[in-house]
Parts: sequence; C-alpha cells; structure tokens
Amino acid sequence: MGTQEDDEDDIINPFKALLTHEEEPSISATLHEGAPKQHLLQNHILHSIQSTVVIRQLPSEGLSFQLWPAATSLVALLDRHRIDPLNSSLSAALSAAHDGPLKILELGSGTGIVGIVAAATLGGNVTITDLPHVVPNLRFNAEANASVVGSSGGAVTVASLRWGHADDVEAIGRGFDLILASDVVYHDHLYEPLIETLRLMMLTRGEKREEGKNMVFVMAHMRRWKKESVFFKKAKKHFNVDVLHTDTPCNGSRVGVVIYRFVGKS
Repeated sequence: MGTQEDDEDDIINPFKALLTHEEEPSISATLHEGAPKQHLLQNHILHSIQSTVVIRQLPSEGLSFQLWPAATSLVALLDRHRIDPLNSSLSAALSAAHDGPLKILELGSGTGIVGIVAAATLGGNVTITDLPHVVPNLRFNAEANASVVGSSGGAVTVASLRWGHADDVEAIGRGFDLILASDVVYHDHLYEPLIETLRLMMLTRGEKREEGKNMVFVMAHMRRWKKESVFFKKAKKHFNVDVLHTDTPCNGSRVGVVIYRFVGKS
C-alpha cells in the first residue's frame, strides 16, 4: 500500500489547476471589483458559429463558480466538432446517441459553459444542473447567452440536481440522449453519488431505446489524485469506458485533459 508521500508525488493541486486562460487566444477576461461579489466575465469565441459566449465567474464563492481546464477542453472539442464532424473525436459518441436534435443533460455544470456551448454548437436542448446554491449563477449565464444559443436552434434549461438523489432524477426525467460533465471527479465522497445518478439516468430498466442508440455519458477529466482510479474501477462495474480524446499537457502539468465515453453494459 502506498504511503502518503507516494500519493503526494502524483498530486496536482486543484486550486492551482483552475484555468487562467492567459495563453488562450480565443478568451478574454474582465475583472469587476465594484460589486459586493467580485466577478470575472470571460468571453469565449466559438469559431464554428462565429459567436462569443460570455461566462460570469464568482471566484470568491468557491470552485463551482470558476472555470476548470477540463471544461475548456470539452468546449474546444464541441467547437471543432461543429466545424468538422466527420473527423471529430466526439463523432462516435454523438452519432451513437441520437440521429435527430439532441436532448442533453450536463451534471455538475459549475459556470454552465459546457452545456451552453453544447446547445450552441449542437443545436440541442440542454439542461444544465448543479447544487441549489450554484443555480442562480447558472441561470445568469444561460440568460446572458440565450440569443447565441437560440440563433443555432438550441435551448438551455437550468435545474437543481443533487447526485445520488432519486427524487431529483425523477423531477428532471430520464429522456436524455447524451450526458456531459467536466471536472466532476475530485472529491472521493462524491464518487458513489455520481455513479448512482448515472445508473439512475442510464441504466433504468423498462425504458426501451432504439437499437444501437444507447445513452452516452461523455466526461472530461484531468487527473489530480491517485485515488481517482477508485472512481473508474467502480464505474467500470456498470459501464464500458473508453477514451475519445487526450490533450497534450500544458502550463507545466504532467497530465492533460482526457475525454472519456461511458456506455451502460447490457
């Protein structure tokens, strides 16, 4: 069994790994200090639709109110998929999910950038979710980008969803084609609740789906702790997991963001 020192050798501090965007040319940021809650507005250019998504962060409110590297990696893939779907890393996951307009759920949305961009680039109906105290900022960002999303034929709905709560799943419903998430595997006490929510969403018996059109979970993840392997071991009991895309490490990191696909075992 590894010692604490062994584990620490392989740790990337998540507080230091928050995205600053200093080297990303498609993003600009403005810090506003006059309001009671300091907020950061970031403009993210979507080249595929020649539009800009504006995202409000609230750094003083905690990690759920800030942009993380995995979210930006998934956003970049969605943008590239819109430009060249035939050569996209996401093409297999998206084509397996559905042929028509996608109904998408995002878990642990944080600022909501992934779900908002998914709605804008895929023209899907996206429900972005997080804990109740995060929902007001999610709603702010959804409303701020409603015109960009609508011009592409998409729509964004905001809802509260606590992982592991069957009643929350029932309130939102299960009729989704695709589930998205980014940087949601970091607190080990949330591994089981997250997997339970995925099981409730993806593996519910009695709901027949068209052959070959299984619900897909696409997760962007940057490894920080050795213990995260426990999540994948638990998840593989219920899902087939493969890698769709791996980013090259940057900003001095030893690892890059990895995009995984989860499909329920039959």
